[in-house]
Amino acid sequence: MAEPLNAAQDFDLEGFLPYLLNQAAEVTSQSFQTVYRRDHGMTRTQWRVLANLGKFGAMSATEICRISHMDKTKVSRAVAAMEAQGLLLRAPDKDDRRAEVLSLTTDGRRLFGALGAKAIAFDHDLRQRLGSEQAALLADALRRLIALQDGPGAAKDAL
Repeated sequence: MAEPLNAAQDFDLEGFLPYLLNQAAEVTSQSFQTVYRRDHGMTRTQWRVLANLGKFGAMSATEICRISHMDKTKVSRAVAAMEAQGLLLRAPDKDDRRAEVLSLTTDGRRLFGALGAKAIAFDHDLRQRLGSEQAALLADALRRLIALQDGPGAAKDAL
C-alpha cells in the first residue's frame, strides 16, 4: 500500500502552473507599465480600460470587467479618473437606463494610438526575445487555458 503524499513536502510552488502564469503576467505587465505610468501617469486598470475601448469601441464598464477579468470597483475608479482627464465619455444606454456606455474622446483615441504603437513594439520585442516558435506555442497554450474558464469539464474539450 502506497504511503499518502505529504502535501506540505511535495507541493512545489515554483512549479505550480497558476503561480508560474501569475509570475509571468506580473513581470511582463510591470515591464510595459513603465511606458503608460511614466509617460502618461496611468494605472494598469486605466490602461486596460483604454485598450479595451480602443480595440472594441463603446461599451459598458460591466462589459469591460467581463472581457478583461478586472474588478468592478477598480474599473469604476479608472473610468472616473479617465473621464476627469477628458479621455472618455459616459452616455446613458438607450436600452438600459441603469447602464452607461463608455467611449473614448478624441484625446482618448489619440492616447490609445500612441500607447497602442508602443504596445505593439513591446510585444514584438518580447516575442523576439522568446523566439518566434516559442512565442507562438505560448500564445496558443495561453488561449487554450483561457478557453478552460468554463470549468473542469470544459478542460477535456479544450485540450
